[in-house]
Amino acid sequence: METDPRQRAESWKEELICAVCLELFTDPVTLECGHNYCRSCIVGCWEMQESNFCPECLDVFPEINLKSNRALAKLAEKARNRDRHRRRRGRKLYCDLHQEELKLFCETDKKLICGICRDGREHKYHSFIPLNEAVEIYKDNLKLSLDSAAKRKATVLEAKFNQKQKISQVREQSRNLQIHIRYEFAKMHRILNEQEQRLSRDLQEQEGKILEDMRENLRGIQEVLDSIERVLAEFQAKLDQPDILNILKEEGCWNTSFSEKRESMALVDKELPLGIFRGPLQYIAWKEMMDSISPVPAALTLNPKTANPWLILSENLSSVKMGEQRQMLEDTPQRFDRCACVLGAEGFTSGRHYWDVEVGDKTEWDLGVAKRSCARKGRIKRMPEDGYWRLSLRTGGEYKAFSTPPTHLSLSVNPRKIGVYLDYEGGQVSFYNAGDMSHLHTFTDAFDEKLYPYFCPCLSDGGRNTGRMKICHFNQDPEQEFSRTPSMASSSIGTSTT
Repeated sequence: METDPRQRAESWKEELICAVCLELFTDPVTLECGHNYCRSCIVGCWEMQESNFCPECLDVFPEINLKSNRALAKLAEKARNRDRHRRRRGRKLYCDLHQEELKLFCETDKKLICGICRDGREHKYHSFIPLNEAVEIYKDNLKLSLDSAAKRKATVLEAKFNQKQKISQVREQSRNLQIHIRYEFAKMHRILNEQEQRLSRDLQEQEGKILEDMRENLRGIQEVLDSIERVLAEFQAKLDQPDILNILKEEGCWNTSFSEKRESMALVDKELPLGIFRGPLQYIAWKEMMDSISPVPAALTLNPKTANPWLILSENLSSVKMGEQRQMLEDTPQRFDRCACVLGAEGFTSGRHYWDVEVGDKTEWDLGVAKRSCARKGRIKRMPEDGYWRLSLRTGGEYKAFSTPPTHLSLSVNPRKIGVYLDYEGGQVSFYNAGDMSHLHTFTDAFDEKLYPYFCPCLSDGGRNTGRMKICHFNQDPEQEFSRTPSMASSSIGTSTT
């Protein structure tokens, strides 16, 4: 069988290997025994062993006689060059089918091919470019992808930084809110503790006064009892005398009657004032806390100069409802001419404020706050960018906060009373179900002008939405009948310029 050329080459190469270093010969020399070694290898071996011998046949030589083998050196160098060429060739790519170097790039199939592949049927009518051009194009595309990935990385790093910033902001905000919560409840705890201590002191004082009177009366009763005991003892002593006749001789002994003193024996029957200490303590404490609550529920009224002509305001300007006909009122710049709205008479440029609005069973309503310069004529979007921050109910139970874009609210309970909270410096308008103070929605914004409470009872909805919107006042007198139109009530608020 014919030997493989590569096997013959490897067999030939083995003859050029030094038996000491197992590498191709470098400056080979031949010993007297005929074996070959690298000069440095055999000299180093003899120096270590202190004996001149052949590592292969173990022959010992009395004298050092090294002959250079130039033919072997040339063969070793040739083998070395051949290996270097193989290594260079190994870095090139070759076609698996034709064993030819891949020198072309098929743009149609997006693959490397050799010259034989180019002429074959598989790549007929395809477009080709030289391999070096394909490499440059690939490098350019890779560079673009690298730049894109670098920009993407920068964007992601920025997003990561921003997210960390937001996390820090939320944590800081949470810490501030925790401090705010503790501070607000600490104030209430302090007020309640002061009320509790005051009531306890009053109870102790009342107890002390009543017990002192009772103890004084008890001491008087004891004195009377002691006096009677002494008299009884005297009478008993006389009865116990053995010779009662001698006693009868004594002067004054005939007086045996008991002279009863008329000391006051009335019972001191005083009781603690249960009405003070066993009354509605929680309600009493709540009434006293009202003076310390911040914000105090605002005692708002409506401004008839802003009311749409279809609206009817109550006598005390705390309620509004949709009327049955349009009233003939002056169309002033303050008045809403198309939207069925009215503003509060009181505006705010600072501080924190809260008020409740009773909406009852109404099917539609709007309420919130509006800035002084808000549009009031024609169709109004009434969004935050227009100067309105409002919550609404529409037919079908659709609750919505008119943010940008609007936020639809899913409520499990239909509130009958809405609480509105305004923190001017904090840039916050919040809405609550005033029945259980559950949070509904919060707007955040920066306020730069006076803000007014805003009310809109909406259209009658075929008679289903004729109910009133009422501002809830604490300790408010019963509301008078709806008897005044906006123009009739306007004199009660002076010269408001809302």
